[in-house]
Amino acid sequence: MNLLEAKQVEVAYGGIRAVQGVDLSVASGELVCLIGANGAGKTTTLRALCGMTPAAAGEVWFDGKRIDRLPAHEHVRLGIAHVPEGRGIFGRLTVRENLLLGAYLRRDREGIRRDQEHVYELFPRLAERQRQSAGTLSGGEQQMLAIGRALMARPRLLLLDEPSMGLAPILVQKIFEIIRRISKEGVTLLLVEQNAKLALEVSDRAYVLESGRVALTGPAAELANNPQVRAAYLGG
Repeated sequence: MNLLEAKQVEVAYGGIRAVQGVDLSVASGELVCLIGANGAGKTTTLRALCGMTPAAAGEVWFDGKRIDRLPAHEHVRLGIAHVPEGRGIFGRLTVRENLLLGAYLRRDREGIRRDQEHVYELFPRLAERQRQSAGTLSGGEQQMLAIGRALMARPRLLLLDEPSMGLAPILVQKIFEIIRRISKEGVTLLLVEQNAKLALEVSDRAYVLESGRVALTGPAAELANNPQVRAAYLGG
């Protein structure tokens, strides 16, 4: 069963249609990636799916309920968490305070405590720096914090936008190991990622976006061996 489904979604900025009739779906338990060149509409698509940017046309459904007309905070209440491009952490707050903000809709104190410990298990660096101001963390640590904060909402669907951006290669590998682990723990994921090779390696299925439209879709392993995809995104 599809947990998330987008039907002919369009997003316009002024007179420019950045996303043009996108259809995509993510089944419960899947890890799906969305790849494409800069300016292809990947981030805009993700923002439309989580209510951050209103869709000009089309429909978005989550667990059988239409959600494209709901405000963004209602998406969180339904179980959708979004890790934005650029991370969006609160620099003046501590690591711990940032994490607790991710659980602001929850009232189960014991569950929040357990999930916080789980985040510290996933990212031991955050446990070491839990009283440190988030703005003083390195780029990699801030990305860990952004993912950890989203997990504190206990999401059914996690939307990740460019988690490897600006990170050193060793940290990119670490982040993708965590993404794979989160998926294995049962969280459904939709990943937007410039590093197409790594994205296809960890994903079950993939969509290739070109000029705001879905150009190709299929199992990630098949697309990784597609000559067109290899030439355009994988260095031949």
